[in-house]
Order: sequence, then structure tokens, then C-alpha cells
Amino acid sequence: MDTSDLFISCKKGDVCRVRYLLEQRDVEINVRDKWDSTPLYYACLCGHEELVRYLLANGARCEANTFDGERCLYGALSDTIRRELKDYKQITSTRMQRDYYDDFLQRLLEQGYQSDIVFIVHGKSFCAHRCILSARSSYFANMFDTKWKGKSVIALKHPLINPMAFGSLLQYLYTGRLDIDVEHVSDCKRLAKQCQLQELITGLETKCKKAYEFVASKPGTCVKVLTIEPPPADCRLREDLALLADCALPPELRVGFGELPFDSTDNFSSCPDVCFRVGDYNFLCHKAFFCGRSDYFRALLDDHFSESEELAASPGLPAVTLHGISPDIFTRVLYYVYSDDTELSPDIAYDVLCVADMYLLPGLKRLCGRSLAQVLEEDSVVGVWKVAKLFQLTRLEDQCTEFMAKVIEKLVEREDFVAAVKEEAAAVAERQETDSIPLVDDIRFHITSNVQTYSAIEEASQRLQVLEELLANIGLDC
Repeated sequence: MDTSDLFISCKKGDVCRVRYLLEQRDVEINVRDKWDSTPLYYACLCGHEELVRYLLANGARCEANTFDGERCLYGALSDTIRRELKDYKQITSTRMQRDYYDDFLQRLLEQGYQSDIVFIVHGKSFCAHRCILSARSSYFANMFDTKWKGKSVIALKHPLINPMAFGSLLQYLYTGRLDIDVEHVSDCKRLAKQCQLQELITGLETKCKKAYEFVASKPGTCVKVLTIEPPPADCRLREDLALLADCALPPELRVGFGELPFDSTDNFSSCPDVCFRVGDYNFLCHKAFFCGRSDYFRALLDDHFSESEELAASPGLPAVTLHGISPDIFTRVLYYVYSDDTELSPDIAYDVLCVADMYLLPGLKRLCGRSLAQVLEEDSVVGVWKVAKLFQLTRLEDQCTEFMAKVIEKLVEREDFVAAVKEEAAAVAERQETDSIPLVDDIRFHITSNVQTYSAIEEASQRLQVLEELLANIGLDC
């Protein structure tokens, strides 16, 4: 529903609505519809200059010489928009703050943080992580256990291995996304075949065909770079990396968690480099993931003043004891760190939320918020709303006020709701009698938003009247 609303708002040029959907509802800015079009494409096509600038500044992809970039440029309604697109420089700070999983993996590849293997391809070096390559490719897993076992530097000297194609292949293995110059596509397909990545070969062939058809039908365009992105519903990357979480679990905890019909870790070596002791259990993990996803763990593991023991069963593997968390809750954190997803039921979501806040994992906090949103009822909505405010979960807070707007006739009779309105009014510094109250304003917004029919207008008026009567009864005028 929110995704459809985003596309409609981009066609209309409604900047406020788009901002609300992206920042409050957490809708993906580069989502695609069934015509392979993005919100930015529609904003360009319909000539909404302010909206185009906003989307570009917040991470909308529009690289030069790519299918998306050339399509937006060709379809732009005005020269002003074309200049904006040509001056485009992708800004990722906002997206990094939102803790996007693909940004984390891309940075891990680019920066080589905690890498344990280096490939040298015709003089060009590539830092990588054995655990990721092994989880994503059975070819790499087999080579690390046989021909490359024990090696930290691997020189690939075959004349048919192109460094540019190899770099793009690594990008695909890390992120599920690939950017490759058209002239290197055949080299990339050759490597993909060697690494048994049939889905990548198919994706390259499909993108080549689409790019050639676009160039042939739009004179003056030139696509020099092919970009492959996984479909929105494709969870293969996350599922592959979840294998590392499977390996990290203590054997005693593996049975019953997840839905695997067999233990996939039997013949897989994940090469852990840190052990977390939680209760009586040892979790064999990877610094690259925990430090890369959490500043808490980065400070914990990188701080040279911190003391850690060594695991007796694996000499050289540091063991760090974590306090104030149960093995069950840490297991939820573990799967999130590796796969950006985890099993969360509403009854444990609050406990996980507290830990996610302590461990500085905003993405896990949002997952907890989604879980808590599933149990919104008249009896619970005020409590969940307070939790959302406490942990700064803006989307959950918005969902709570949206639910409140739907049941406002019943909420005004509840003491907890009345108390929440009074607390909000009191929290406004130096509030004057007619100053607005944020909670009330949000409820009003949801009551009146998207009201189009006469019956809906009448219903909204009745709800607003109920709210106004409550405010009058408790002596608030806003």
C-alpha cells in the first residue's frame, strides 16, 4: 500500500507526501514497479524539479551511462532536471544512517575491514572475507578447503581472468548487486560460469537484452554500464549469509531454530575469529559482521584496553563474555547481524528491542517495531506508542497514531489515553493555551488524510468532534 502511494505521489509531485513515506513509513527509495520504473523516473518524467532534487539527495540511484540513469535523462521533462541528473553524485550518508544491509556489505567489500584473504589478479589486489565467499559460492567454499587451504594471499594469473570482471563478481557475491562495463560482460559471464553462478549469467543476459533494446529505440542514448539488482522478494543473499549464523550457534541450540530440515553446517567451515560467551554457551562469530554493523561491538572488540580470554577448544580465538542477555535473545541478534532478519514474536519483541538499543542496532529496532505493530489493539496501542517514542521508532509511532485515529471514539474513554494527551501537552516547553500537542496533531492528520468521499468526510468530522470534546473536557485548547 505504501509503495503504491509512493509511486502515485511521485507522479503528482507531492514532496511532502513522498518525504512522509520515505522518512516516516520507511519505504525503499529505489523500489521498482512492474514496469521496472523507480520513483525517480516518474518524478523526472512528470517534471517535478523539487522532488527530483529531494530523491537524488536521499539516495535515489541515477548513475551515468546506466539503464536507470539514461532512462531518467531521456524521459526528463525539463532541461533543469537534466542538469540535476548530469550533476548527480550519489549521497549515501542518509542511507548509511538508516543502516541498510546492502550499504554495510558494500562498505565491507570496499574497505576490507577484518578481511582474511587477499586476491591478486594481474597486479590488482582485492581484500575479501572467506566466510562470505564460502557462504555465497560452493566453488569458493571448496577451494578454501582444498587448493587454497591455509593461504592468506592468492594470486590468480590465468590470462582470461579480467581484474574488472573479478571485482564485479566480488561485488555480486557480497551484495547481490553488480555493476559492470558492457565491454567486460563476457569476461564476467566466464567467471560466473567457473564459480557456478547460473543466476548471475541469466541476469547478465537479461540486462544485456533490455539495454540493447532501449538504446535501439531511443536515439542518442548510450548505456555503457550494466547494473544487476536482486528483485525485491529475492532473499537469496540473506539466506546464504544466514548460514554463517547457523554455524555460529552452539550445537545444543541448533535443533528447532529455523526451518532447515537438516544441519547445513556439517560440511561447512565458516572460519570464525571471535567467540561470544552468553550464559553457558559459546557463539563462534566474525568480527567483520559484528563490528561492521554495530558501533557497540566495534568499541568492545577494537578497544585495546578490553580484556578477553582464549577459547580452550580453539587456541588463538578470543572469547568475550556478554552480560545482561540470554542465549535466546542473543540468537535473535545473531541472525539479524548476519542476515538482516530474525525470528521475532510480539511477546519477545520488547526484550529484543532493549538489547538492540544497547547494542546500537537501529535496523533490529525497526524489526522489533514491525513486530509490535502486529498487536495494536485498543488496550495496547497507548503502551506501544510510548515504547515507540522512548526508542525513537518513528514508523511505529506513526502506525500507533494511525490506529488511534481509527478507534478514537473508544480511546477517549480510556484513562491511559487521556493521561497520554495530558503528558504530551505538559511536555511542550512553555506551552501556551492554544499551542499544538504533537499526539493530537498526528491523530488529526490521520483522521483527515486521504478523505475523498462525502461519507468519509462526515465520518472524519465525527471523529474530530469526539477528539475536540475530549480536549475541552480536560481543559486543553489546541
